Amino acid sequence: MIVERLSIPDVMRLRPQRFGDARGYFSEVFSDRLFRREVADVAFVQDNEALSAAIGTLRGLHFQRAPMAQGKLIRVIRGAIFDVAVDIRKGSPSYGAHVSAGLDGVDGDQLWVPPGFAHGYCTLEPDTLVAYKVTQFYSPADDGGILWDDPALGIAWPTPPEGPVLSAKDLGLPRLGELPEQFLYEGEGKVTA
Repeated sequence: MIVERLSIPDVMRLRPQRFGDARGYFSEVFSDRLFRREVADVAFVQDNEALSAAIGTLRGLHFQRAPMAQGKLIRVIRGAIFDVAVDIRKGSPSYGAHVSAGLDGVDGDQLWVPPGFAHGYCTLEPDTLVAYKVTQFYSPADDGGILWDDPALGIAWPTPPEGPVLSAKDLGLPRLGELPEQFLYEGEGKVTA
């Protein structure tokens, strides 16, 4: 597994190795030992899966507040996404900035989004299937988010000309400037809620 730090170093791209032959391939997509040593010393408590039928389905930008803040390890099983993480850690040198990565089911790369970031993605192919591990259980009372097209974020979403497919919930999210303080930055890899 190759681990690559992105322009916001706490967000990482993981590239699992694939060993192929005439039958197809084998790949170890997750190793607790390697993940704790190379990425973050966390435990995952839940696996989630989301199917998006239409190209341009946009899910996000979501996070959970403390004490239920989640880290997420995202991968695409089928299809492709434009994946985004926005730094919402007050005091961070990259507060309000985002990183993006293309993920697809062909190469199997994954994105680690730690607590203190809002996360979202837009599908690039029909019937895209996304799987992700989370470090905390889902809590509706602690659910939060940021409006996907907040101009302050400057995200160049690859949406179709007619616009994205969005949930009513995602259409009603606040802008970054309207968020109360959620997370405090305490240095690379450290955050308090």
